[in-house]
Amino acid sequence: MTLKKQASQYTIDLPAFAGPLDLLLYLIDHEELDITSISLAQVTEQYLTQIEQLKQNRMDNLIDFLVIGARLVLIKSRALIPQEPTLPGAEDDEEDPAEALIRQLRQYRKFKKAAEWLGKRENQGLRTYLRVAPPIKLEGKLDLSGVSAESLLQAIRGVLARAEELEESVSLVRPRQITITGQIKRLRYRVRKDSSIKFDDLLSHHSSRLEIAVTLLAVLELIKRREVTAVQETIFGPIEIRQANIKN
Repeated sequence: MTLKKQASQYTIDLPAFAGPLDLLLYLIDHEELDITSISLAQVTEQYLTQIEQLKQNRMDNLIDFLVIGARLVLIKSRALIPQEPTLPGAEDDEEDPAEALIRQLRQYRKFKKAAEWLGKRENQGLRTYLRVAPPIKLEGKLDLSGVSAESLLQAIRGVLARAEELEESVSLVRPRQITITGQIKRLRYRVRKDSSIKFDDLLSHHSSRLEIAVTLLAVLELIKRREVTAVQETIFGPIEIRQANIKN
């Protein structure tokens, strides 16, 4: 990491900073300032100077630095320009950009310190951690008083017998396959046979949402093809599907 201060200008080595928050946190720590809106306004010019240097190096993630730079300019402008007082009882839904950036920087500092601590332990070969909570003590007692080998054998035989009966009684139930093509064929057959049919009659007794949706799509497709028409005489009443009278 190469960091030099020359006449209030910082020369930085690009790999030293993982991102814009890393650079901004360094500037605040270098000036020995607390993370506040005032400190953000003070280091804005220094941060923008670094962006000009980053432009010359054509960094791929320069856009991330520009976003933070724009937020800093907004924070500084609000600090310099008096703001209109908020009316009593009025709610401001917009979050203060300074507070949002301060919270983000504090979280970043915590993660950075944790990463440095973990890195030191890794370099020292300390890859294990002490258990703070005491281990749980389990009492492994097995009371076999009054139990004989013959009784255990009978119990096992009973369990195995019930398992065999259960396997014989269980049959594989395949779910009903519902397709739009199948429902179209079924609807064509019903309207040709009965001329008209209610929408509910196309569904099974225990219809699912999938069956209702697929059947509705089948009806709409046949309406589109002008093979059937749908009539609903009353609001929320039954839907009657009739065979269309096509005249060439």
